[in-house]
Amino acid sequence: MNLEIQTYNNKQTAVDKEICNLLATIINHELTEAESKIWHAHPVWFLNGNPIVGYSKQKAGIRLMFWSGADFEEEELNVLGKKFKDASIFYSTTSQVEESNLKRWLQKSKEIQWDYKNIVKRKGQLDRLK
Repeated sequence: MNLEIQTYNNKQTAVDKEICNLLATIINHELTEAESKIWHAHPVWFLNGNPIVGYSKQKAGIRLMFWSGADFEEEELNVLGKKFKDASIFYSTTSQVEESNLKRWLQKSKEIQWDYKNIVKRKGQLDRLK
């Protein structure tokens, strides 16, 4: 696991650390070609410089976010906004993490991508990559 991400995970409470470690392990296993790093203070995985998936600690729990998740057509992912194409799910225990769902969403994250990498250059305009 990326050392920065492990450091982030280690700073969480015991329960949140377990969730973060589980998410990172599955994401790393499924997105072997991805670059991972701390971005805007949270763990994020990138494909070709484009953010794909990440997680962060919030009041409701650990938020797992897919940048292009609104187009995954997955009921469990809560679409948060209309301007961007992100979708999320919150976890408060490891037992809530359904590995088969997570693996399916990670597969979709490779197949369905919006170009967040160039959003500033395009003045907030998102274009579909895949």
